[in-house]
Amino acid sequence: MSQDHPVTITRGDPETVLQPMSVEQSHTLAQAGTDIAMLKEVATQWPALLQVWASLAETAADPVESYAYARVGYHRGLDQLRQSGWRGSGAVKASHEENLGFLRSLNALRKAAEAIGEDVEAKRCEMFLYQVDANWAAVLSA
Repeated sequence: MSQDHPVTITRGDPETVLQPMSVEQSHTLAQAGTDIAMLKEVATQWPALLQVWASLAETAADPVESYAYARVGYHRGLDQLRQSGWRGSGAVKASHEENLGFLRSLNALRKAAEAIGEDVEAKRCEMFLYQVDANWAAVLSA
C-alpha cells in the first residue's frame, strides 16, 4: 500500500448527529419556555422539531399526556435518525446538542411509561438510551 493512499480504520459503530435547530426555532422555543399553550403553537409551526415534543412531554402534568408527546418525539426522532444515516445501531451522543430532542423524548417516554405502569416499555427505553449513549443520564440530568 502506498503512502499516498492511507488506510483508515474505524472502530465500533458510527456516530449519528441530527440536524440542528434553526436560530428562529431555537429562539421561539426559548420564548415558549414551559408554557404548554405556547409549546403547542411551536409544535404546530414545526411538527418535526424534536425539542418541542420533548419539552411538551417534560412539561405535561398528566402522565398519559406526557407519554403521548414523548412517543411523537421518539418516533419522529427515529425517522430523522434514519434520514441521517442511522441504521438501528451506533451512537447518538447526548454531548451533541442536536441529538438532545430525540434523547429527551426517549427519556420522557421512559419516565411516562413507568408512571402509567408500562414497566416493560420503561426498561426497553432505558436500555435503548444506554445503547446509544452510555453517558445519557449524566447529560440529561445536568
